[in-house]
Amino acid sequence: MPLHAGQSTQPEHRDQPHDANPFFGMANPAQGSAISTPKNALADGPVEADVAYQLIRDELLLDGSARLNLATFVTTWMEPQAGRLMADCVDKNMIDKDEYPQTAELERRCVAILADLWHAPDAGSATGCSTTGSSEACMLGGMALKRRWRARVGDDPARKPNLVMGANVQVCWEKFCRYWDVEPRVVPMDGDRFHLDAASAAAAVDEDTIGVVAILGSTFDGSYEPIAEIAAALDEVQRTRGIDVPIHVDGASGGMIAPFLDEELVWDFRLPRVASINTSGHKYGLVYPGVGWVLWRDADALPADLIFNVNYLGGQMPTFALNFSRPGSEVVAQYYTFFRLGRSGYRAVQQASRDVAMFLADEIERLGPFSLISRGDQLPVFAFTTRPDITGWDVFAVSRLLRERGWQVPAYTFPENRQDLAVLRVVCRNGFSHDLAEMFLADLKAALAELQSVTPGAPISGPSGFRH
Repeated sequence: MPLHAGQSTQPEHRDQPHDANPFFGMANPAQGSAISTPKNALADGPVEADVAYQLIRDELLLDGSARLNLATFVTTWMEPQAGRLMADCVDKNMIDKDEYPQTAELERRCVAILADLWHAPDAGSATGCSTTGSSEACMLGGMALKRRWRARVGDDPARKPNLVMGANVQVCWEKFCRYWDVEPRVVPMDGDRFHLDAASAAAAVDEDTIGVVAILGSTFDGSYEPIAEIAAALDEVQRTRGIDVPIHVDGASGGMIAPFLDEELVWDFRLPRVASINTSGHKYGLVYPGVGWVLWRDADALPADLIFNVNYLGGQMPTFALNFSRPGSEVVAQYYTFFRLGRSGYRAVQQASRDVAMFLADEIERLGPFSLISRGDQLPVFAFTTRPDITGWDVFAVSRLLRERGWQVPAYTFPENRQDLAVLRVVCRNGFSHDLAEMFLADLKAALAELQSVTPGAPISGPSGFRH
C-alpha cells in the first residue's frame, strides 16, 4: 500500500524531534548548543552537515546488518573500487546519452555481453536496455508480448489478452497484468510441483495468450522451471492447434547463474520460442541496487511502436524504458563487474555461493527436525520446513529467534493449493562465506535448543515475513 504523509513504518508513530547534545558530533562543543529539529516537517534553518549525517546514520543502525540478511536476493557487498566508480558516476543521468556518451557505450557493451551469454542469434546487434530492476524489465517484456499479440489478432475489442504463468511468479507479473489489462492465467501449485510445468503451460494457452512466463529460479524455493520442456510443449501446441505462443524467461536470478554453472542447460535464446529474457544486475549480477536488464532475441521481437525517438538536449535518442532520469552509476558498476571478473571469475563466485547453499542445506537436514524443499543446487537458495511430527513450534518461531541473533530468514506459506506448507528460505550471495554459514548453523542450533526446552503447551510461533 502507498505510504502517506501521516503514516510511519514504525510500530508507534510519534512526531518527536531530533535532539543532539552539543558535545555530540560538533567540531567545537563550546561554541555549540543543543539542537532540536522536527522529523516530519522542514526546520526553520539548516543544521551542520556532520550533525545531520550522525543523527541519520544512528537511526539507520536499527536496520540491522545487510550481510546477515538471508532473505534478500539483492547484492550486499561489492569491492571498494566498484563503490568508488559508482560515486564518480552517481551524478550522471543515464538518459543523457549525448552528454555522457561513454556511459551509454558501457550500457551497450553490457547488453552485448548478456546477448552473448544468452546465445542471442546476433549478439553484436542485440536489442535490449538497462532498467531500474527486473520489475521494470518484466513490464517491458510483457508490453512487447501484448503488442505482438495485438498485431496478430487486430483491434477486435471483444478479444481479451491473457498471460500464462505459474503461481510462483514474482508480484511484478501480477502488476503487469493489472496495469496493462491482461488476464493472468495462473497455474496453481499441485502437490510437490511448486512451479509451472510443460503440460500445465500447454493446457492453459489459447488464441489470446500473449505469452508464457517461465521462471529461471523461483523465489519460493530456488528451483528452475523446465523451460526447454515448456518450449517443446508449445511447439506441439503450434503443430496441432495452430497457436504460436512466445516465451518470456524471467531470469531475475538464474539468468546470471545458469550461464556459468549450468552451461549445458538449454533455457535461453537457443530455444527459438524464447522471445525475451530479463535479469537483475543487482542480484546475482553482483551489483548494488538498482539495475536490471531486458533483451529481445532480435529487433523483430520488440515492436517498433514501443521505441520513442526523443529530441533531447539537441540529440535524437531512442528510448524504450519506463523510467527516464536515473543515475548511470549502477550501469557503470555492472560493466566494472563484467570486466573485472570475466567468465571464470563469475563462475568462481557463483560456484562458491552454490557450495555454501548446498553445505548449509545438508547440515540443516542432518539436524533432524527439518525437511528440505530444495537443496540449493540450482539457484544458491533453498527452502526447508518442519517434519510432520514437530508440533510444539513452527518455522515462524525459528525465524523470530534467528532475528533476535541478527539473522533475517523469512518464514512464509506457499500460495493457493499449498498454503498448508510453511517454510524458511535461505539465500546465499557473494560475501556469505563458509565461516558465516558455520556461525548461522550455531545460532540455528541454539534456537532449536531454546524451542525444544520449552514446556509443551500451545505451539510457539511468530510473525510471517516474505515479499522478496
